Amino acid sequence: MSDFHFYHPIEVRYGDLDPQGHVNNAKHLTYFEQARIQYMIALGLFTKNQSFMEVGVILADVHITYFEPIHFGQNIKVGVHAAKFGNKSMTWEQNIVEADTGKELAKGEVIIVTYDYKEEKTIPIPQEWREKIIEFEGLKV
Repeated sequence: MSDFHFYHPIEVRYGDLDPQGHVNNAKHLTYFEQARIQYMIALGLFTKNQSFMEVGVILADVHITYFEPIHFGQNIKVGVHAAKFGNKSMTWEQNIVEADTGKELAKGEVIIVTYDYKEEKTIPIPQEWREKIIEFEGLKV
């Protein structure tokens, strides 16, 4: 995994637990999504008052590796790192770590596709988005 420049704290809620007493594996996707939206807000790609229909992204692919269970009340944060750009898609690395120790509990990779919901088709990544993400991440293009 690459260095992460963005983390978002996540509260582990009782309702996130499965019968075994740890966070249900499907909730990791929700945690990843919450951090991605906060990343987009922090970079000025999305605003809190904006319609989700205007975001212009869809999740095309996701892979998660689970290292350790996450428990109720555990202090965690979720990292987001935009790692690679295509013409219409971006590969973002994500991880979940213990906020206090930095210990990695899970990691993942997601492919995000830019999408025009009105026209119902994929679109090129907006140049403004590219520029903001590349500057934030310190990527060499």
